[in-house]
Amino acid sequence: MNQPTQLVNVTGLAQALEAFATERDWAQFHSPKNLVMALTGEVGELNELFQWLTEHQSKELVDDPKAKGRVAEELADVLFYLVRTASVMGIDLNEAAVDKLALNEEKYPAEKARGSNKKYSEI
Repeated sequence: MNQPTQLVNVTGLAQALEAFATERDWAQFHSPKNLVMALTGEVGELNELFQWLTEHQSKELVDDPKAKGRVAEELADVLFYLVRTASVMGIDLNEAAVDKLALNEEKYPAEKARGSNKKYSEI
């Protein structure tokens, strides 16, 4: 599969997050370690929204505006910390996504992986 070279463009968001941190003098706290820990915390908060739901209940959240709004907020927090971490580390998320997608296509060829939930080493 031939992927377009521009899959992700977070330049504007990265700039906005940098400005937000700078205005508050928070860049001093934005080490890669701290940002990854914050990212993990936000993923945990997202996880909490689904933790005790059944598969069916989790799918029903799409139809619940209040619950969907909470999910959207947590996804935004995850995105913010992900983008900020990449920015601080000088990682181009588009390049990383393009490279990783190509690697996944090699590891999970469609003819072998279709309909399977097995890890690439098991297919």
